[in-house]
Formats: sequence, C-alpha cells, structure tokens
Amino acid sequence: MVAFLKSDLFLRFLGGFAIGAVGMFMLQPEEAPVFGSPAIAATSTNATL
Repeated sequence: MVAFLKSDLFLRFLGGFAIGAVGMFMLQPEEAPVFGSPAIAATSTNATL
C-alpha cells in the first residue's frame, strides 16, 4: 500500500486531480445561470381561448 501511494502513477493522478479541482474553482462563472425560468415560462398556458 505504501509503495502504491509513493508510485508515479498515484502521484500523477493526485496532481491531476488537484490541478483539475483548482481549475474548476477558478473557471466558474461569476453568476450561476438561471436554468428554470425559461422552461417554466414556456410551459405555462393560457386557459381562456
């Protein structure tokens, strides 16, 4: 187990995971996009025809 934790494969995976996690936080948009409002507005119908 100790040999695996010190192996090059595990260290590369750990480094890639850390870089990916930092990238996900750095590249997030400032505002969260609004997903629900256009779909909710499109499904409302007018009952008086």
